[in-house]
Amino acid sequence: MDRTFLEENNIDVQKGLELLGDMDMYNETMGDFLDEISEKYPNAKKYKEQGDMANYAILVHSIKSDSKYLGFTHLADLAYAHELKSKENDITYVNNNFEELENEIIRIINIVKKYLGKE
Repeated sequence: MDRTFLEENNIDVQKGLELLGDMDMYNETMGDFLDEISEKYPNAKKYKEQGDMANYAILVHSIKSDSKYLGFTHLADLAYAHELKSKENDITYVNNNFEELENEIIRIINIVKKYLGKE
């Protein structure tokens, strides 16, 4: 596993290492992220479609935190914006900007799968 691949895809590996200590822990945490995002992402989509901003906020907060730990800076920023807007019950913002969040989640999932050899 080569961290250069991650860095070329705008992943701040150094940020992750500052929080997680070493590459073994980073890689293990990345594996956990992959397992969890496969549940969180469809649930976030479901809550968005139901207009359930309370549960949506909880999920995007979780995605933001996980992303921050691993150096997925753009995803963390997008999730944070969604967290703030969903806490304000701004369903219009969430609906209008969900595709951008969704695309970044999918991009990160694909990068992590490729990096961990789980394609």
